[in-house]
Amino acid sequence: MLLLGLRGALSWARSCRLPGPDWSRGVSGALRLQETKYSPLVQTARGYARPVKKRKQVLPSHLDDLPPTMLKKDYANVPIIDKVDDVVKRLLSLEMASQREKVKIKTQQLIEKVRRSPSDNGSFEVQTAILTAKIQTHQEHLQMHPKDKSNRRRMLMAIDRRKKLLKYLRRTRCETFEHTCKQLGIQYTLPPPYCRRMTRRWAAKKAFCLKVFNEVQKLKAPERLKQRREWQAKARAAKEQTLQSEGTPV
Repeated sequence: MLLLGLRGALSWARSCRLPGPDWSRGVSGALRLQETKYSPLVQTARGYARPVKKRKQVLPSHLDDLPPTMLKKDYANVPIIDKVDDVVKRLLSLEMASQREKVKIKTQQLIEKVRRSPSDNGSFEVQTAILTAKIQTHQEHLQMHPKDKSNRRRMLMAIDRRKKLLKYLRRTRCETFEHTCKQLGIQYTLPPPYCRRMTRRWAAKKAFCLKVFNEVQKLKAPERLKQRREWQAKARAAKEQTLQSEGTPV
């Protein structure tokens, strides 16, 4: 059996021989033929080539108007900040600040535009400014990461909350509402009027309800008439009693 296996292997190796001085005999020649069978064009077409990386587009941000030399919120009112070195000032400026710290400063700037007094921290205008800063931050994040579902949900919740606040301001104090929208750059659009599509089922249901209501009113009519006559009799008796009491001498 071993001899038969060796004979079969030798016969297969002889069949794989190729003519030419650059080709070796046996299995190695067959493998070389298999390697040189595909050209570089075929490999590129099959996706073996390295794809070209696309450059990320730089999108505008609502934090671009913040100057990089501006100090952070926690160090802006420190009295000895003017005496420190320029390197320390650079470390404490917005040039080295994180995204969260920049958003805090931007939120404070929006609050200063619409607050009623220096001690106002919870009015409807201040809440609208805080929600506006959050919404702009979520929108920029979604432009870079459009598949972030949780961030989109937070943004929609903030938009609904701000819409309710603006609706209340528009109903109660119209001048404050206009000033808030102008300062924060909000374009308020009126909600569409309520409209319901009329279907056959809805029309039949409404006609049936009206018919039932009219029948109930007809059944209650005698009882209401009887109750009305009793009220009229009581009122007439009370009036006669008052007239008799006024006519009798004291």
